[in-house]
Amino acid sequence: MVENGSEETHTENKNISNNKGKQQDIVEQEKLHSYSLRPKISQRFRSAEVKELIHSILLARLADKEYNSETSNELSKLICFEIKDKLKSLNYDRYKFVVQCVIGEQKGAGINMCGRCFWDSDTDNYAESIYMNESLFCVAAAYGIYYY
Repeated sequence: MVENGSEETHTENKNISNNKGKQQDIVEQEKLHSYSLRPKISQRFRSAEVKELIHSILLARLADKEYNSETSNELSKLICFEIKDKLKSLNYDRYKFVVQCVIGEQKGAGINMCGRCFWDSDTDNYAESIYMNESLFCVAAAYGIYYY
């Protein structure tokens, strides 16, 4: 009789774990097929938060660097990948990210940068940050586009 009780408990545990798996599948399916045209307010791309994130990455990566034309390409790629990974960790559901980073030599000349996008101003947004030291400048921008 003890064995029957343990078998019933084991069967109940299987049912509970199967129900949890089914619930997770339902939640994942709802995310895929929700047809939501607008993100929830708590899930919107927040420029101020993303700007702080970008600035902290730029400070960490460029604080002790001097401009080197041979390594600046790889450094800008590394910064872009790090920004994109941190953005993904913020859990902005259904957002696609575009990250751009430009590193140049600081010689006192001016630079003008421009970007144009066709997007929904209610859901899509961007954030940018600039870092400068005696040797180099860096402009990094992240665009969050809501995927309908």
